[in-house]
Amino acid sequence: MATRSTRTPAKDRPSYRCSECGWTTVKWLGRCPECQAWGTVEEFGAAPAVRTTAAGRVTTAALPIGQVDGRQATARGTGVDELDRVLGGGLVPGAVVLLAGEPGVGKSTLLLDVAAKAASETHRTLYITGEESASQVRLRADRIGALSEHLFLAAETDLSAVLGHLDTVKPSLLVLDSVQTVASPEIDGAPGGMAQVREVAGALIRASKERGMATVLVGHVTKDGGIAGPRLLEHLVDVVLSFEGDRHARLRLVRGIKNRYGATDEVGCFELHDEGITGLADPSGLFLTRRAEPVPGTCLTVTLEGRRPLVAEVQALTVDTQIPSPRRTTSGLETSRVSMMLAVLEQRGRISALGKRDIYSATVGGVRLTEPAADLAIALALASAASDTPLPKNLVAVGEVGLAGEVRRVTGVQRRLSEAARLGFTHALVPGDAGKIPPGMRVLEVADIGEALRVLPKRPRREAPQAPRESPERR
Repeated sequence: MATRSTRTPAKDRPSYRCSECGWTTVKWLGRCPECQAWGTVEEFGAAPAVRTTAAGRVTTAALPIGQVDGRQATARGTGVDELDRVLGGGLVPGAVVLLAGEPGVGKSTLLLDVAAKAASETHRTLYITGEESASQVRLRADRIGALSEHLFLAAETDLSAVLGHLDTVKPSLLVLDSVQTVASPEIDGAPGGMAQVREVAGALIRASKERGMATVLVGHVTKDGGIAGPRLLEHLVDVVLSFEGDRHARLRLVRGIKNRYGATDEVGCFELHDEGITGLADPSGLFLTRRAEPVPGTCLTVTLEGRRPLVAEVQALTVDTQIPSPRRTTSGLETSRVSMMLAVLEQRGRISALGKRDIYSATVGGVRLTEPAADLAIALALASAASDTPLPKNLVAVGEVGLAGEVRRVTGVQRRLSEAARLGFTHALVPGDAGKIPPGMRVLEVADIGEALRVLPKRPRREAPQAPRESPERR
């Protein structure tokens, strides 16, 4: 006797979808495993039927790799040298670049300048703005001088309208500001949602590859500094750039995070001012304070931003505290590294005056020093401030300081010394085995913090006041 199966057919099973990112599943979950959102998985219909894809007609025949024409991937310069440095020579036809940064850092200003300089009679540029009106972008273009008859501007937030502009203008470069403001009517969800961002980016990537058109997408960042949207977006694009900088400082850095056409350790330096944004081929002058005489509590170091050496200044100030818990304030430096240098100076350098004083440490020009190679400069600046004695003039210090007080080797010592010698510095403190020394520079190799502290001049002892002599008339 045959028994009737109670199993529900696949086409009648309910299906569940995340309202935040569009992820689908056949069973309900409290938390979406794709976007990690709680309470967003809802039932929306029958489960999709399982389908298999049959072999179809190929679009292009497979060739031996030696016969593939590599000239199609030749980069074309954007007209902005600092950006070309990070991109690896320029924009490759068909490449998709994602530029992310905090609000107000200058992303739109930079890309509007790039769009105007890259536009020519044979290479049109299309700038799509979804955050501002076309008249607002025109006013910015007037201010920074980014006007070109081959630069086309449109304000759109609909994906189908953006694709329609591509058919009309036929640009060689597309700038979309930003990908979070454009939405597709065929996808549920508000603009900026994960499903919408994935659909918009996917459609523009397909259009870029088919047309051989370079595309730059502007992306938002989260409050933690990460790129907003699905992680898949970073995997789909060819280049991911991070635009960094303090809005209260002039310096801006474009850092490569992912690059299929070049190195990822390059950094472009820019200066933001009222007339726009300009590249800085030699930005070390922003991080230095030129003085006739050295000042206590200052020390110079050479940091590596990517492959580029930059001379930066570390400043420290120690004052008597009026509260039981002394203050520890940092700007441009990691608080943990400064605290570690204070402990090393007190224990290994025998400087006991630091523990009961307020200590302030900072960098000049808005640069942020995060690499351990700045440890030695931080320690010397703190020791100089505590003893109120300036370091010798034209001195730079490079080295990592360990908890045992040893000065460890760092990468790129020769490049750092060459940059310091180019700017006129004549003395340097470095770890052992510094390698080839630039001409005209005296290098002192130190093994521990005790040897490094010997460069501080000893303060002359104050002579005890003598009693005044009696005049002969009083005798």
